[in-house]
Amino acid sequence: MSDDLKLDNQLCFAVHSTAHAIARAYRPLLDPLGLTYPQYLTLLVLWEQDDLTVSDIGARLLIDSGTLTPLLKRLEAAGYVTRRRSDKDERQVRVALTAAGQALKAKAVCIPQEMGKAMGCSLEEIGELRERLNELRARLGQVT
Repeated sequence: MSDDLKLDNQLCFAVHSTAHAIARAYRPLLDPLGLTYPQYLTLLVLWEQDDLTVSDIGARLLIDSGTLTPLLKRLEAAGYVTRRRSDKDERQVRVALTAAGQALKAKAVCIPQEMGKAMGCSLEEIGELRERLNELRARLGQVT
């Protein structure tokens, strides 16, 4: 077998397996908050800008509304968000944080530093890695 086709030599597998490892590392930090990793990502979007449409959240997270809707329903059942039809366009559903959802932000503020510890990286190193990955994603987005 050519070394080019060995699993451990594939960038795609390194990224895939690292993404899973990162999600697992978040679990002990998110469990006390009653959140899953995808729910946490969704709340990060809403903590940055509240009262968005489902499609706006999906665009920010790079996921489709079919994946996002069940996640939002669970966040709503937990009391962290409300979903309502837009007054301007009934086809759109708007998502807003509740007071409990806003208060959860204060409990999550330590998570980035804790993840840095778990990864054995400084916040500066994590920032550099994030920038490199964002650049790679942008270049791949330009591939036709």
